[in-house]
Amino acid sequence: MIDAELAAELEQAGIIAVLTISDPAHAAPTARALLDGGVTAIELTLRTPAALDAMHAVAREVPEMMIGAGTVLTAEQLENVKAAGARFAVAPGFNAKVVEAAHELGFPFAPGVMTPSDIEGAVALGNTVLKFYHATLAGGLSGLKAMSGPYSHLRLRYIPLGGIKHEDLEEWLAEPVVLAVGGSWIAKPAAIESGDWRGITERARLAAETVQRARANSRRLREK
Repeated sequence: MIDAELAAELEQAGIIAVLTISDPAHAAPTARALLDGGVTAIELTLRTPAALDAMHAVAREVPEMMIGAGTVLTAEQLENVKAAGARFAVAPGFNAKVVEAAHELGFPFAPGVMTPSDIEGAVALGNTVLKFYHATLAGGLSGLKAMSGPYSHLRLRYIPLGGIKHEDLEEWLAEPVVLAVGGSWIAKPAAIESGDWRGITERARLAAETVQRARANSRRLREK
């Protein structure tokens, strides 16, 4: 569902800023603030009536930002986010009908998983990139390692989200099965609504620096 090329772009990004936007006018400034800090990918959630308009605004005004759509729960939403400029979509849970709809639409999609049964259902429908949600409630990094272990031969990759903080980011990124981390702390709704672009850029900068450090450490370990 998410091909190797897109997966490589997401892995390069390392961090996906999770956004909930209530006013479309805030969408492009938020995306610019994130880019200024070095964050190149977002998950814009469909949790507000403004979400699709916000997505259109980012696609139109900040085309260099990689747009993902979050909380995609129906086939109709898949069509809408694709038309709005999203390059991929994710969901908090596993819904076979939505996965099948994404297949039919030819649109990259990563369903959410929290249990081995979720993983097996998603794999049966051709998914190799999965959203691990809610990450902390599902046991955090140790929970992901334990749950993903039996499926290691399938080379699955995960995008964990939920309760992860900046201070946890480097540890998550050091785990080989983690493709990228979803971060809701970088641009919280209150910061977006108040126009705290400087604060968003600073948190994005810290996250991007952590990604670079984690990637460099991983390369050094592989070269030993």
